[in-house]
Amino acid sequence: MDFLVQLVESALSPVVGLVNGVLWNYVLVYGLLGVGVFFTLRLRFLQIRRLPHMLHVIGRGTDGDDAGISPFQALCTSLASRVGTGNLAGVAIALGVGGPGALFWMWCTAIVGMATAYAESTLAQLYKVRDADGQYRGGPAYYMTLGLRKRWMGITFAVALLLTYGLVFSSVHANAMALALGDAFGFSRAQIAIGLVLLTAVIIFGGLRSVARFAEWAVPFMAVGYLALALWVVATNLAEVPAVLSLVVRSAFGLEPAAGGVLGGIAAAMLNGVKRGLYSNEAGMGSAPNVAAAATPVPHHPASQGLVQSLGVFIDTLLICSATGFVILLSGVVADGHDGVRVTQQAMTVFFGEAGSWFVAIAMFFFAFTTILGNYTYAENNLLYLGGGKAGLLVLRLAALAVIVWGVYSRVQIVWDAADAAMAIMASINLVAIVMLAGVVVKLTRDYDRQLAAGRSPVFHIADHADLADGVDPGIWRERRPS
Repeated sequence: MDFLVQLVESALSPVVGLVNGVLWNYVLVYGLLGVGVFFTLRLRFLQIRRLPHMLHVIGRGTDGDDAGISPFQALCTSLASRVGTGNLAGVAIALGVGGPGALFWMWCTAIVGMATAYAESTLAQLYKVRDADGQYRGGPAYYMTLGLRKRWMGITFAVALLLTYGLVFSSVHANAMALALGDAFGFSRAQIAIGLVLLTAVIIFGGLRSVARFAEWAVPFMAVGYLALALWVVATNLAEVPAVLSLVVRSAFGLEPAAGGVLGGIAAAMLNGVKRGLYSNEAGMGSAPNVAAAATPVPHHPASQGLVQSLGVFIDTLLICSATGFVILLSGVVADGHDGVRVTQQAMTVFFGEAGSWFVAIAMFFFAFTTILGNYTYAENNLLYLGGGKAGLLVLRLAALAVIVWGVYSRVQIVWDAADAAMAIMASINLVAIVMLAGVVVKLTRDYDRQLAAGRSPVFHIADHADLADGVDPGIWRERRPS
């Protein structure tokens, strides 16, 4: 097994390095922030002014119907994918390579990324369709095809997502689980691989609704538990928090000693903060819109589900990633930029002893396992877009289980590098599409804002918006009674 893994990885390394070097160093670091700022300004800082309303919307959206899952299930399923190894291992790696300032750039990525996440999920809702079973389906591939009339673009994106979420990303999370569970409990890689395959198979063979039901109870449990423990660490070390905040800000702008001087320190912090921030919250990547489209929105308006998914970015990065960053920085453990799981475990042991390592292992299991499930739903959605039937779904499910085994046995660095390359390709395609459809996003947002300002619960009927009707299913966006 080890020989086969080394053979595959030696072939992948040059390709992965080239993709990462071009897209990350010259395109995405600035492109993601630029697109986020663009939508933040076009939407009048929607992610800030509508933050209380986001909480109101998700409180109402707890019921689905025959065609769609509930907005709360959609949020939990997208959080299942968002909240994963990036929140534990990824933060530690970013701090190790980019210094404490990387955390600042993760925050920046999240704040502007909330606007990007809103835009892509609003578009996914508008251009969604019904599949052969009457279930809502949609996402970037659909709005590229129906909104932009560029099916070649949709096909390219769908294939890239199948490779990333259906294969590469699941291996990343399996790898992180293997490290955490092996260190904390002494499980062998074979035991971990067999256990993960069996547990994953039980759920993914039930399809999207099976994953959504599991995520609905698992995600709130794991997120609240982790945040509570991190909050206790911060509260019991409150006197040191101002110094940590100062360190983060100074490092972000090269005011702390760093290899490569001031500019080198800023570049390292920004690059790693943005990379790990995007990997964690997925804003602009085109992943969460796949499950956003599967929801029956409450209120009955495309923008409401965009607001729900924007809230997901806030929870993922500004809450959970920040919690990990503060625990590591308060612990005094030095991140080395390699085995992020072990760094987070070491940080927790400073405050909780051996139990801290066990807790991180358990948290890593839940975070990474739910991410694998969420990733599968995205891949399933795009396989159906490409015309895959029941036979195709069977192949996808078996492939998803196979890459879990590969991930358990792989080396850390090549797995993370492959994930970075796959993510960069997806994000590049999606960012172009949502900027091209920015006018549609703005019109939907203005309509939603006007109805709220009039004191009404927003509703959307496509017959009232002839300028947006091209490519939209009128049977889905027909007139409904205000909710």
